[in-house]
Amino acid sequence: MSNFWALVKKGNTSSATAALGNTGLAVIKAIAASVSGSGTMFASAMHSVADAVNQGFVFVGSVLAERQPTKRFPTGFGRVVNLFCMIAVIVVTIMAYETFHKGIKLLKHPEDASNFWLNFGVLLVAIVIDGSILIKAMKEIVKETRSDAKGIGIISSAIRNAGRAAPPTRLVFYEDVVATLGQVFALVAVILAEFTSFKLMDGIATILISFLMIGVAYKVGYDNMVGLIGVAAPKDVEDRIGQIIFGIPEVTDIQKMRIVQEGRRYHVEAYIELKKNLTLAEATAIKDRITEALLKDYDVSDVTLGILDDNGEVTWQRA
Repeated sequence: MSNFWALVKKGNTSSATAALGNTGLAVIKAIAASVSGSGTMFASAMHSVADAVNQGFVFVGSVLAERQPTKRFPTGFGRVVNLFCMIAVIVVTIMAYETFHKGIKLLKHPEDASNFWLNFGVLLVAIVIDGSILIKAMKEIVKETRSDAKGIGIISSAIRNAGRAAPPTRLVFYEDVVATLGQVFALVAVILAEFTSFKLMDGIATILISFLMIGVAYKVGYDNMVGLIGVAAPKDVEDRIGQIIFGIPEVTDIQKMRIVQEGRRYHVEAYIELKKNLTLAEATAIKDRITEALLKDYDVSDVTLGILDDNGEVTWQRA
């Protein structure tokens, strides 16, 4: 049981927070939609349900991904989180279809919504909650990608580095960008429906929200499909690993190195050239020092090294 809770504590905090927040929002919006009859509020509630289910799946996946490698699965369980994200994509796609269908129905047969202030208040609260979750996800991206951004710079840094963040954090970020925009669309639709004679905005906003959900499904699906196949580490991660290796004085060159992303961690394979005339015992001790140095990096989960004599040619261009 203690091992289980240790794994839970290592799970992605952004997805856990987002799952709880969106569960509460889904309940509140569903009540508001049933009371007021607002199609836009229904679409927003569906979006929150999809987000809550997704982020719950992703949190479970991030916990399972922290399991230690076994004899049967020697490279660990890092890619499990990608699999759970793909399940989340299916959920989003189904919810997007239902939302789109509701929007088409509202365009053909506009409905009069009541309880304006209830809808207005719920959507305002939703914008604040989703905005807070989005800010937390941005901070998580900055932390995971080791950016030095602070203050307002977190926004631009998160947008720039989102693709390098852990799969769960990426999903929360993309979904909450869409969720926050969706709440804004819904709020505009509710205001227009109340104070103007333009009744089609309810259906239009509902369809726009469904398109945003489809966009998230595509983006997250693509990113995690790539992750399941196995994707190379970004250039800055490769450079950082190279610097750690060259930090050992006896290393003269890296003949070949491959870094594959496993979930949110990296598996490093490298052939390293050492100074000539070293004994086997000395070379083995150096190899162990390099491995130890690499494993101190939080992003590195597994290291496989080959040791060669210096061939006099420079293969690796240092950063």
